[in-house]
Amino acid sequence: MGKTRISTAAALRTAFGGDMTTVSILIPALNEEDNVRDVYQRVLRVFDGLEEYEPEIIFTDNHSDDRTFEILSEIAADDTRVRVIRFSRNVGYQASVLTAYRSAKGACAIQLDCDLQDPPELIPQMLDTWKQGYHVVYGVRRSLPDGPIIAGLRRAFYALIDKISNDDLPRNAGEFRLTDRRILDELKRVDDRSPYVRGLISGMGFNQIGFEYDRQARTAGSSKFPMRAMISLAVDGLINHSLIPLRLASMISLAVGLMTFLLLIGYVVGKVVFGQDWPAGFATTTILLLLSMTLNAMFLGILGEYIGRIFLQSKDLHRPLIEHDLNRPDDVEGTPTVRSHAAE
Repeated sequence: MGKTRISTAAALRTAFGGDMTTVSILIPALNEEDNVRDVYQRVLRVFDGLEEYEPEIIFTDNHSDDRTFEILSEIAADDTRVRVIRFSRNVGYQASVLTAYRSAKGACAIQLDCDLQDPPELIPQMLDTWKQGYHVVYGVRRSLPDGPIIAGLRRAFYALIDKISNDDLPRNAGEFRLTDRRILDELKRVDDRSPYVRGLISGMGFNQIGFEYDRQARTAGSSKFPMRAMISLAVDGLINHSLIPLRLASMISLAVGLMTFLLLIGYVVGKVVFGQDWPAGFATTTILLLLSMTLNAMFLGILGEYIGRIFLQSKDLHRPLIEHDLNRPDDVEGTPTVRSHAAE
């Protein structure tokens, strides 16, 4: 099959001088052989009804070990609007997503999960809101298909990170968002080995607005985001956007030190003033020693998280390496000529 540059409707608009705005659709994938064709086709159907927009679809394959890359290669061979970036190893969800944002050439970018839990049919609504002058349009999850325990943990995490963060992080907002070119240009300057992308975008400010939607159940396959990955994401969010853990360690240390000092004064006063004959406190001493060791280990662990990230950043380790880049633009390092509806 020959390469398809644009759809029939888009070709007619171009032939008659239509002025189309490029919109980048960012789709991270890991072992999603059952979903990649479906998400591609649903995105195309949405843009067939959008006369003034032309999609640029960027798949980032996080080194899948099933047929995901094979299928994506077939799609890219037939449609040059599809770019496929395959990493040399699994670089993690956040690093994969940040690479996609940095590669986007459109006037704005919209991130979609490959499992179609975030409906592509909401893209026109997001674009209409963007045209009103907003730099970020993000989805707020009104309902979740997860069980009550997982859903409750998600909402508790969003509330916690919003409460302790120095940035204004919207609650119950995931990865489903539209981001203006102005934000995309700022993301190109980010060099972070352990990024938390939704926090990066929220922390940049500008004009941001949310809209509520009901998240759908996964269409096929199994989740690639187990509890371990959720916990890792939560740690990234807390540490990347707050100094509260460090300050909490300092405050607890001061409190324990104050309590110890007061107990020492009480012991001395009781012994000297009141002549108390205190029994040998082996159990008390042991408990205090164990408590002290536990507190020290906990605070060293918190410090280690921050120092470890500084180490990775300074050594420039774990930078995502691209194994394949299908339909890579010739001017990938240049500044794209785009139209942005959002106010500068």
